[in-house]
Amino acid sequence: MTPQMPHTGAWKTFTLVSFAAAAAMLTIGIFFLPADIWIKGYLAMASLFLTGTTFTLAKTLRDEHEAKRLINKIEDAATERVLREAVPGRL
Repeated sequence: MTPQMPHTGAWKTFTLVSFAAAAAMLTIGIFFLPADIWIKGYLAMASLFLTGTTFTLAKTLRDEHEAKRLINKIEDAATERVLREAVPGRL
């Protein structure tokens, strides 16, 4: 398995700026929407909830992926140990 390369500073900055721009455009769009205040409030709450759950979903999926990678490493090491013991002369 190949080691994962860390993200560059430029990529981190790009993602942060993109998120901030999208959030700002959504906020401005809701603010200038020709609708009653309760509709704007509902849309603002829904967008905040959606943003929070998006982060939660992304973190959960990443944690699950990382856990599976660890389990695979443990299983691979156990398989390698069994093969070493079963096949004499194997590295």
